[in-house]
Amino acid sequence: MAFVEEKPQSEGKAWDFFKLPFLHSTAHNHLQPSTSNSVSSLARSLFPTGRRLKLDPSKKLYFPYEPGKQGKSAIRIKNTSKSNVAFKFQTTAPKSCFMRPPGGILAPGESIIATVFKFVEHPENNEQPPKTGPKFKIMSLKVKGSIDYVPEMFDELKDQVTVEQILQVFFLDPERNSPALEKLRLQLAEADAAVEACRKAPEDAGHRIIGEGLVIDEWKERRERYLAKQQGEMVVDSI
Repeated sequence: MAFVEEKPQSEGKAWDFFKLPFLHSTAHNHLQPSTSNSVSSLARSLFPTGRRLKLDPSKKLYFPYEPGKQGKSAIRIKNTSKSNVAFKFQTTAPKSCFMRPPGGILAPGESIIATVFKFVEHPENNEQPPKTGPKFKIMSLKVKGSIDYVPEMFDELKDQVTVEQILQVFFLDPERNSPALEKLRLQLAEADAAVEACRKAPEDAGHRIIGEGLVIDEWKERRERYLAKQQGEMVVDSI
């Protein structure tokens, strides 16, 4: 699903908000309900809701560049608010990417490391390897009480959803050591350990973050069909 990152309002436009005629004292007491709603909507657009999640890495998702293989990245998500928060991933490349978990609910102070899977395609027509890839959007929603996560809550309460960050995919040379690559390996190891611990946990442990289930199985099947089709085309070309 494609999306466009909104550009922040300029400083001049933000200050113009305070110069609007209906905010002067002479008109303040005569605001109609519809006008008040318009003011509230304008205020929300100029001063967006504070972020509820802390992300690490905060702006980039790193993947080892290994064409023809399924790559993995990782990101730590922490709820820094005082209430339960639901989060959800979206990507501009849903056919080649998958997130585990794709969403969930975090209690105040709780954190997880999410794993992001991406099939890395070969460059076309002997082009140079790309430095960047698709984008991922992480959204948050404040929730009350202990409720189960369902993706539909983001559609039902879309006016209360906050876009936490739009992350850009960057590719790393797996043969060249770097701080980013070393950090990625540590986070992936931690994420794999957490998934294994969840599998061994009792069913009544109350773990509210959804796992991959049938979704990732379907995604794997799509990738296998894609690879089989690519290999078939390569065989035909070689004849």
